[in-house]
Amino acid sequence: MAPRVNASLSVSDGAIALSGPLSAAGIGALWPRALRAARAARGGTLNLDLSGATVLDTTGAALILAMEQSHGGAVALSGATPRATTLLDQLRAALPEPAAPKPKPEPPRRVSHTQAAAIRIAFFGQTILAAISLPAKLRYLRGADFWRIADRAGLQALPLVLMLGFLIGMILAFQSAIPMRQFGADLYVADLVAISLFRELGPLLVAVILAGRTGSAFAAELGTMQVNEEIAALRTMGIDAETMLVLPRIAGAMLVMPGLIAAMDVAGLIGMGVVMMIFGFPPAAITAQITLAAGPGDFLQGMFKGVVFAAAIAMIGCRAGLTAGNGPQAVGEAATSAVVGGIVVTILLDGLFAVVFYRLGI
Repeated sequence: MAPRVNASLSVSDGAIALSGPLSAAGIGALWPRALRAARAARGGTLNLDLSGATVLDTTGAALILAMEQSHGGAVALSGATPRATTLLDQLRAALPEPAAPKPKPEPPRRVSHTQAAAIRIAFFGQTILAAISLPAKLRYLRGADFWRIADRAGLQALPLVLMLGFLIGMILAFQSAIPMRQFGADLYVADLVAISLFRELGPLLVAVILAGRTGSAFAAELGTMQVNEEIAALRTMGIDAETMLVLPRIAGAMLVMPGLIAAMDVAGLIGMGVVMMIFGFPPAAITAQITLAAGPGDFLQGMFKGVVFAAAIAMIGCRAGLTAGNGPQAVGEAATSAVVGGIVVTILLDGLFAVVFYRLGI
């Protein structure tokens, strides 16, 4: 059996000579040395002498192309047979073109307060226009989504509302009984708690719960769709995202708000009644005092305020989701913005209502 002959490499006068069989069986040990020699010749022309090559297959041609890439400059071949030259040209044509360097990403642009205010106004304007043109776009609405939103915003929040209302009623009764007792007016604690719940605390506390649960949920859900480019896909298909995604959420929040406020008021009155009975007042006296102090107007005033709060919270949550940025932090930032914005706007609206109702004498 004839011994296997390996290819060899020699460097003389700046030229790299490859000799022997340049095939898969003969150049395994030669490959790293050949690449080092090609890199060492950087800054000048890579002179390759193939006159001593007895065989050249695709593996040998791949070695030559790898040397050319390692050198990265001009290459001069000498002593190559026509067959070897043809093979090298065919492999060069099959190589992929070098990828263009990626442009340096631009730093994120900060949105000024004026731009942010313009975005909010534009969103609210689009929502109002979507509500006005709703009769022509009823095909975009889905009843299943509406009832799902109402269930999540209303029924699932009911236990929390009842617990919080009962505790608030007890706390108000205990705290207000201390100064009232100094004047022998313990019975009027029922008046104070009933009016406070109907006019202020009922709608305000439910709005805070709605902002924390539902507003953040709207922002997280729509923010995830925005990050996944689902909103862009809907608009590409010609579907009005405000009609399909925003209006059902606003309507669902407004629908469940009166029920939650009524539950909060009833639970608060029950908590207050428990405290008053501990003080020795009979249930009939407590009920009569509540009836005399608070009327339907107080209850309806709180309902009206609550519906407005719900619409504002839902719009802010949807806006935070639809304007979410890109990246893993976008959804969390949208949810945080929805909660903070919903609570702040609720307090501002409540202050505005207080001034208006005072001026109107109601």
